[in-house]
Amino acid sequence: MAYGERGRRPPVVDLADRRALEAYRPADPVVVAEARRLKEAALLDFGLTESAVASWLYAKCHHQIPTTAIDTAAVVASGDGTCLLLYNPDFFAGLGLDGVKFVLFHEARHLVHRHLFADPELRADPVFELAAEVSINHVALVRLRRDELPLLDGRPTGIDPRAVYEQYRADLTEHGLEPVPYETFTETDLRVYGELKRMHRPPVPERRLCVHLGGGLVPADQETVDAVTSSALLNSLLAARRGHAGAERELLDLMGRTEDGSARAARIWGQLGAGVLRGETARTRTVHWWQRWLVDVLGSRLREGERLVYPKKRGALLAALGQDPMLARRGPVRDKVLVVAYDTSGSMPQHVITWLTELVGRIDGVEAHWLSFDAVVMPFAPGERVYGGGGTSFQAVADYVEGRTEVNGRRFDVTPDAVVMLTDGYAPPITPAEPEKWIWLITEGGSEWPETHTPAMDCHRVTTGSR
Repeated sequence: MAYGERGRRPPVVDLADRRALEAYRPADPVVVAEARRLKEAALLDFGLTESAVASWLYAKCHHQIPTTAIDTAAVVASGDGTCLLLYNPDFFAGLGLDGVKFVLFHEARHLVHRHLFADPELRADPVFELAAEVSINHVALVRLRRDELPLLDGRPTGIDPRAVYEQYRADLTEHGLEPVPYETFTETDLRVYGELKRMHRPPVPERRLCVHLGGGLVPADQETVDAVTSSALLNSLLAARRGHAGAERELLDLMGRTEDGSARAARIWGQLGAGVLRGETARTRTVHWWQRWLVDVLGSRLREGERLVYPKKRGALLAALGQDPMLARRGPVRDKVLVVAYDTSGSMPQHVITWLTELVGRIDGVEAHWLSFDAVVMPFAPGERVYGGGGTSFQAVADYVEGRTEVNGRRFDVTPDAVVMLTDGYAPPITPAEPEKWIWLITEGGSEWPETHTPAMDCHRVTTGSR
């Protein structure tokens, strides 16, 4: 998404060479430093107060590049599964902190819109594009507690939702129709769209506002948008479940503004299990929170792919900037190292083991290591018989996966991204070296001590009845 309505349209960009983007008619170093400072301060404020969703989205934009190759700001969703933020240093420096926060919120919300309203016919309608601008800027004004749009050189930037509403009200009144109040007009995203469609002549500018919706000049690969936005929404949802009041308010507002009348949006919220914030359960499926958490937050190691490719869009951009085209590797490829440890000191229902085995098997790019344990650790492969029945020692697992002990003459020689402990919880508590990586799945009637331990660890109750 590219913000605002300044003169030039941004160039076609994919994951362009960072040095080429930064070197394109470079801005003054002092201005670049100030723009970067404002950007970092805005993102910090998002994480602490104003927008958990925007904070998570930008945490997934691993490249945040100041460049004059664009006039304003844009989030690029590349076909290789990555996102990057491009921002014009002069634009950010001229806006100041409040203006930068407004623009970054606007950009993040555009990604959410594309995720929830992915119908090509809907997004191709310029009235829907205007409705998205109105809805996003209305929410930005409310959430960021602003009375006016940010000013640049003394002029407001972007679409003023109140000005559009006044045009809507005048148009309907002129044609003998009854306009709704502003509060109703901005009630939901699709309500804005529906009311604008009632106009005899909706105020759609001749030049498209959002280049992502107006011809694909800045790539917005739908698969990438879906993956990044779903992950950000899920992280925000989990934060809300853990007591982050700001995340809960933002998500409840976002749900209310998007799910009414949109089957896709309602389905996405249902798949996330977001109804739990309202005290509802998903109507179409059972949502296992810890499963979604596990799939989303497993740490990853990145390795470059082996196949060289010629990136056409990047090559076109580099040629326009006077740079030599180059080949690029396919990567990065995500590898996750997961340790799954079963407590075999007592009775562990076989269907629970089978279920978790199947779940891990569906997570792409996982290098799984399987352990059974009682008082000692016994590695095994899925399908093999597991043994046990003695006392229980969580410390034995920690000593093995942290490389302090050997099993069958071998040490565990990789660093896990997550350790899943399936147990009844009855054994002396431990404090792993990296407790944030440990996920405790406690069977029915078990002890949930990891949740109240210091430091607290992720602890989830699993049921052992038939699925």
